[in-house]
Amino acid sequence: MTETPSAAIVVAVNLAADQVGGGWGRAHDVAIARVVDGQVVDWQEHEVGWDELHGQGAEGAHHARIVRFCREHGVQVVVTGHMGPPMQNTLSKLGARVVLGLTGDARAAAVQAAG
Repeated sequence: MTETPSAAIVVAVNLAADQVGGGWGRAHDVAIARVVDGQVVDWQEHEVGWDELHGQGAEGAHHARIVRFCREHGVQVVVTGHMGPPMQNTLSKLGARVVLGLTGDARAAAVQAAG
């Protein structure tokens, strides 16, 4: 009997260099990790510039920008140091699980959050 490989879990991690970053809505870089069986099998870093874009545009534009990014990448889990309740609610409606307060190595945090 052959085991069916596990499906990848898509984790978005707010980055500060190679560490978990602070506020999600002000992230400059976000990594998209695909985690399978406790291993990062794909890691792509994106310069999102939300730190510079925060507060620009009509009310709700910033959340819409973040939602678009998450949808485009099929994000299932978000890892960040901090996120306000309105954004947590928005991501919850998308079906994404939010993991707050993880610190240290971003790749290790992605694996931990996917588990």
